[in-house]
Amino acid sequence: MTSGCGCGGGNGGSGGCGSATQEPVVEAPVALEPELIASSEQQWPIISVNGVAITPEAMALEVQYHPAQSREEAVYLAARALVIRELLQQRIAALGLAVDIGAGENPEEAATRLLLEREVKVPECDEATCVRFFENNRGRFHSAPLLAVRHILLECAPDDAEARHLAHVQAEVLLLSLTQNPGSFAELALKYSACPSKAQGGSLGQVSKGQTVPELERQLFTLAPGLADKPLESRYGWHVISVDQRIEGQALPYEAVATAIRTQLQQGVWQKALVQYLQTLIGAADIRGIALQGADSPLVQ
Repeated sequence: MTSGCGCGGGNGGSGGCGSATQEPVVEAPVALEPELIASSEQQWPIISVNGVAITPEAMALEVQYHPAQSREEAVYLAARALVIRELLQQRIAALGLAVDIGAGENPEEAATRLLLEREVKVPECDEATCVRFFENNRGRFHSAPLLAVRHILLECAPDDAEARHLAHVQAEVLLLSLTQNPGSFAELALKYSACPSKAQGGSLGQVSKGQTVPELERQLFTLAPGLADKPLESRYGWHVISVDQRIEGQALPYEAVATAIRTQLQQGVWQKALVQYLQTLIGAADIRGIALQGADSPLVQ
């Protein structure tokens, strides 16, 4: 089996078990109460916006972008997105907006951007608001911890249950051996690890957040210095971990995070203003075949 670890441990020990393949981001399911008009599960709902029909062909194409736990929910999400899109296009046509297409935009994207710039007015967050947010959330603004880590990777495919079980058992055996003889880590890493870092005694060097695959990082940064009391699992297999040093993150001054705070707060204000604007369009439109009301429903994905 070729190693897919990608930890970078063979190049001077910088980084740890990262990979060019990012863990897929899974969007949390939204609690919805879909209301659609359809005579059977196999048929598409009959929906119109101010007399303009949302075609089954459009829904069939859109539904692939809305994974959900059931077909009904996926169709609802797709139909909702198409209704909002149609509302925006009708508003653009009613205003007769002259579109200036920017780099990387298509005409529809450019027109939508121009419409929202014109009709969704968002006040700028002032300095006092940003400072108040910082003072009320100081615990959130720290530099990331830094760990000096060694590991032994017992590699196995993520979908091979038997190999996973055997690798876990072997990891427990190695952990017991290291508990009895801590000085043998480098020897065992060279003999058993599937990671290039075995040439450096398993050392990954100093690891900060963002340098390991997410499922390993979540476990790794909870560890205290010393030999971890159990193996850690990742997509690559099972890891026997030793944290040689842990440097805790430091509190950051306001000046270091002011821009990030302003961006975060401004984005929140923008989202609220956008939802209110879309609710206004919905309230003024004749929409048939789908119910879009509900203050808690996210209207834009």
